Amino acid sequence: MEKLSASEVLTNNYTVQVATTEHLHLAEAICHEMEESAKARGTGIAKRSPEYLRDKINEGKAIIATDSEGNFIGFCYVETWEHGKFVANSGLIVKPEWRKYGIAKAVKARAFELSRTRYPDAKIIGITTSLAVMKINSELGYEPTTFSELPVNDAFWKGCQSCVNYDVLTRTDRKHCLCTGMIFDPEWERKKAEREKEGDEANIEHTQEDTHEKWNFLKDVKVLERLKNIKEKMFLKMAERRANKLIANRD
Repeated sequence: MEKLSASEVLTNNYTVQVATTEHLHLAEAICHEMEESAKARGTGIAKRSPEYLRDKINEGKAIIATDSEGNFIGFCYVETWEHGKFVANSGLIVKPEWRKYGIAKAVKARAFELSRTRYPDAKIIGITTSLAVMKINSELGYEPTTFSELPVNDAFWKGCQSCVNYDVLTRTDRKHCLCTGMIFDPEWERKKAEREKEGDEANIEHTQEDTHEKWNFLKDVKVLERLKNIKEKMFLKMAERRANKLIANRD
């Protein structure tokens, strides 16, 4: 068997690696799967063209999972904002017949590793409505955050325009949506490493207010489910009232 590079992860059924030029021809299939997934879920994955995905592959900023025959089964890419201050692992997609095999987790983990290697000082961010994705993110070190902690430039939010809930985001001035914002800050690990290196109990006690404990997703999952349901009911009712008001005005 050919020796794998450090950028590859091989299982019995699939390979996860940084995408290369040999994967460029799969861009159309990946875009199609993204669109079908967005339709099925009723929420948006940022709509991207095959050309955009090819650019990401050529830049070495895409992760792909392929089966034993080289067919695409999972994908994710890296985006940056504000001169590398923020990084996101976007467009996560896994073909339906390959779900529940740990592919999403493997692709996200490889994208997270790539992001930390190329942008070690960047905050890694994401927004999602999926509790499954939130669980994966939490295992990588992400935590829930308010939208105010996310990038403020229009380029970041442009990817939300293809989502059916985009009007919720715009009506709340980008402060709230059905999605939950998540963030990983490398500064958390730096401070932890500094405390461990010093090994000074007095100093640790003195800086206790700076101590950052890892977020426990499983502990809060029921709270997150309730929050998601509340947001859905609240924002969807707002949309219904708005639609009824427009109809009444036309009549």
